[in-house]
Amino acid sequence: MNEAGKNTESAGQTETTHFGYKEVPVEEKVEKVGEVFHSVAAKYDLMNDLMSMGIHRIWKRFTIDQSGVRYGQRVLDIAGGTGDLTARFAKRVGPEGEVILADINSSMLNVGRDRLTDRGVVGNVRYVQANAECLPFEDDSFDCVSIAFGLRNVTDKQKALESMYRVLKPGGRLLVLEFSKPNVPGLSKVYDVYSFTALPVMGKLVANDSDSYRYLAESIRMHPDQETLKGMMETAGFERVSYHNLTGGIVALHKGFKI
Repeated sequence: MNEAGKNTESAGQTETTHFGYKEVPVEEKVEKVGEVFHSVAAKYDLMNDLMSMGIHRIWKRFTIDQSGVRYGQRVLDIAGGTGDLTARFAKRVGPEGEVILADINSSMLNVGRDRLTDRGVVGNVRYVQANAECLPFEDDSFDCVSIAFGLRNVTDKQKALESMYRVLKPGGRLLVLEFSKPNVPGLSKVYDVYSFTALPVMGKLVANDSDSYRYLAESIRMHPDQETLKGMMETAGFERVSYHNLTGGIVALHKGFKI
């Protein structure tokens, strides 16, 4: 398996990638991930609070603090979903700046638009349905690019990182907030039990969808660990790449610069 998480088969055979623990044809993964998020969009925020016991808000606040975003800048929030980071970025850039909430999933994008409009976050936010692997923006367009809990769902992660590098301005930074590998002794076993028992049950009770949250747990395990993702960002061209482990490494924030 290569760094992008794809298996390259011999000539004449289908190229596959992982969808959770399953191997599926590459061209089917986007559709399958789309089905997951169409299913969970309406309950996405509630489930985030329940699954993380509210700690996801601290992770996102830390991400904003590390962004260096200032008044008047342009920010791209990829896989922006229901708009948690977008709302915070919009406040930072002010009316002279712009934030684009991009998501490949129309249901998530619609929920995000409705949620931010209800909160009065208007005027400096645009919404774009986009695939992270081929971002529809010009080179050197953004001062900051973020992707929170979305990279693990991308089929070709390396291609997506290269696309993010392309649209960043020189001096701009990428922030990748994602589930990662626990680095505290004993935490992995506890985390596994919680992920593969509690999450599907909560998904069934709250969102009437246990399968999507079983996929969530599996997709986390298939995501590159901290050092591997750091190397992938460097391969894409990013410099001064670093990461911060949060909550014992359950989540990590990677940061890299386009010099």
